[in-house]
Amino acid sequence: MPVLDACRPRPAFFQLGDEFGDAVKPAAFPQHITRFRNNRAAMTVGLEGLTDAEWTDAFGRFTPLPGQPGPVAMRYHGHQFRSYNPDLGDGRGFLAAQMLETGTGRLLDLATKGSGRTPWSRGADGRLTLKGGVREVLAPLMLEALGVPTSRPFSLIETGEALERQDEPSPTRSAVLVRLGHSHVRFGTFQRAAYLERRDQIETLIEHVRAHYHPHVAEGDAAGLLAAVVEASARLTARWIAAGFVHGVLNTDNLNVTGESFDYGPWRFLPHYEPGFTAAYFDQTGLYAFARQPEAVFWNLTQLGGALRMVGDAEPLTDALNGFGPAYIRHLRAAFLMRLGVKSLGEAADQRLVDTTLALLREGGEALRWEPLFFDWFAGFASSERALRGPRRALYQGEAFDAFRFALFEHEPDRPERLEHPVFRADEPEEMLIDEVEAIWAAIAERDDWTPFSDKLARIEAWRGALGFSA
Repeated sequence: MPVLDACRPRPAFFQLGDEFGDAVKPAAFPQHITRFRNNRAAMTVGLEGLTDAEWTDAFGRFTPLPGQPGPVAMRYHGHQFRSYNPDLGDGRGFLAAQMLETGTGRLLDLATKGSGRTPWSRGADGRLTLKGGVREVLAPLMLEALGVPTSRPFSLIETGEALERQDEPSPTRSAVLVRLGHSHVRFGTFQRAAYLERRDQIETLIEHVRAHYHPHVAEGDAAGLLAAVVEASARLTARWIAAGFVHGVLNTDNLNVTGESFDYGPWRFLPHYEPGFTAAYFDQTGLYAFARQPEAVFWNLTQLGGALRMVGDAEPLTDALNGFGPAYIRHLRAAFLMRLGVKSLGEAADQRLVDTTLALLREGGEALRWEPLFFDWFAGFASSERALRGPRRALYQGEAFDAFRFALFEHEPDRPERLEHPVFRADEPEEMLIDEVEAIWAAIAERDDWTPFSDKLARIEAWRGALGFSA
């Protein structure tokens, strides 16, 4: 691999040793066709200078980048739909590299999905379908545009294998995905150490996470670390709700210590307000339904707290967990203000705006949908004329609307110049509903036509630039 002056390797997790991960070999794929390359993300870690051939070598064959020791399958356990599973771990992916982000110095991971079998594959093939890879590009890009803390899709390479799957037409095409994220240390990473009664591993993980992700926490302060994870998780959950996003599998191995989405299997964006809306066909009890996501995240945090109980006192850990509810409400208010493009007016007025927004979304139902309300009324009063002559003008009347408008107009617009962006001259917002996702895949599967996928990526990028949200 070439020497890249702008890339600053920092393989911190690798240095924890083989009790936390297993050295693995990537699969040898018969084909390498780059379908997605995130040059904007590559610039943040100094890898934008890779040639096409070097990119394939790094993210298709997984030749280690400079300063990286080679891939490691991370060890962890987890609750899956609240049943404990001690046989987890990176079963079809690995941590490929860690490096510092340009400008911020944050530690970032490059991790894979579909890169081959590992000791934790449990008989599976360790592969990723191309359809799954396409979905794992689309979801985080849309979430990023909507201001949700998320990993970023970094690379998607089609690998030329025919995969057999029970839940989609087979044989189906294969791919390997690389994502750039803030951390892949999961709640389940701590759970594994607690399950094994390894106090020393818990202490090692606390110091690793504290030093690299929450440096304001005092050394050895388990409750302080839990409080930091609680705060980050509350913020993430609130941003999901404001984005109308349903994760689908909120297991303890799918939540990490930095409060960032990083794994996308079954997911959905709400077509309209529906508290019981689920993303996974197998979630038959609605455990991870849209409105139950805060409850699910809190339950998972209690499992993390239980693992930390091995080294920390119960009372301060409980106090840290009890901070989730107030933090979630605070972040939810901030997230709705962000989505509506207005400034805070104080707790009471901000909460009134959240409540009236949800009431109007509930009343508007399928006719209003979820995303159009935020689009029509972005920046508050500044969008009045646009909203009241738009395609949903007939819905903007009645008591629920009057209450929403009153609460919204109390708030001062935040950077109303954003309305000058061309996206706001359209009748409809950019959405990510399942019918469009399926249509994008159908074009690829039936005609190998990547145009709808490329066009969607361009529109998401325009949407991100117009909204100007910070995750």
